[in-house]
Amino acid sequence: MKLSVFTVATPELDPAELAAVVKKSGLQGIEWRFKETPAEVKNEAPSFWGNNRSTISPSGGESELERFKLATEQAGVKTVSVTPYLQAGDLASTEEVLRAARYMGASYIRLGVPGYDRTRSFDELFELARTYLKESEGLCKQYGVKGLIEIHHGTLSASASGARRLVEGLDPEWIGVLFDPGNTVHEGFENYKMALELLGPYLAHVHVKNGGWSVKGTAEDGSAIWHSEWAGLKDGMVPWKQVIADLLAVGYDGYLGVEDFSKQFPNSEDMLNHFSDYMGALLAELQSDV
Repeated sequence: MKLSVFTVATPELDPAELAAVVKKSGLQGIEWRFKETPAEVKNEAPSFWGNNRSTISPSGGESELERFKLATEQAGVKTVSVTPYLQAGDLASTEEVLRAARYMGASYIRLGVPGYDRTRSFDELFELARTYLKESEGLCKQYGVKGLIEIHHGTLSASASGARRLVEGLDPEWIGVLFDPGNTVHEGFENYKMALELLGPYLAHVHVKNGGWSVKGTAEDGSAIWHSEWAGLKDGMVPWKQVIADLLAVGYDGYLGVEDFSKQFPNSEDMLNHFSDYMGALLAELQSDV
């Protein structure tokens, strides 16, 4: 397995700085965040989803893409993914991202999956998602870039079972699933090995982060109010040694992409060094037993 980083987690670094730190930390790949940064937040302090300096601006055109591509190439690392925030059904934006991904030499993009908030029925949303994914399959094949849906709380793909149902029957060469055990802490947990077996040929990428639950108060009826939040890679509920063992058991040999929102470390370089050391040690231990 190889190591990468999704740049949502490295907001204070510009492309060249990030690529250099990635190389120094022993990672092999970068997943570039792809989203417009609103003008009103560009003077704010760097943050994951606000003023993120490691984010490709779609309006920047080819010159913006070239800036990120050059930084990646000069550091000698790979662009694993161009990762947007697409809405299911928006084929025009999907094609825009695919065009950018092809220019960057990326293997993947992230496709949109409907969220679920009780305002629209599951059946309606499922039909929307399936139609969109089928149409995206053709676009992905056209551009030579694979489209992934992420296992993510609050969506129709909150679990491996939900994700498999969405992609069932589509070509796993062009449509796959991003397995994110950290997200399933919040919603969608299934036995990790069973989840990986469920995904089968659709398992394409893995994100690494962690989280946990704690009681944050008491409701009017006296019952406990539980709240989930992010945690350090070693501190949350995901037993990463077990997850890596299960990934090895199903023959996964792709990237492990860190997406740590815990703010455990004062800067991104320290976070990446910790990730590299931790995953490297687990892989060395577990691969020696295979």
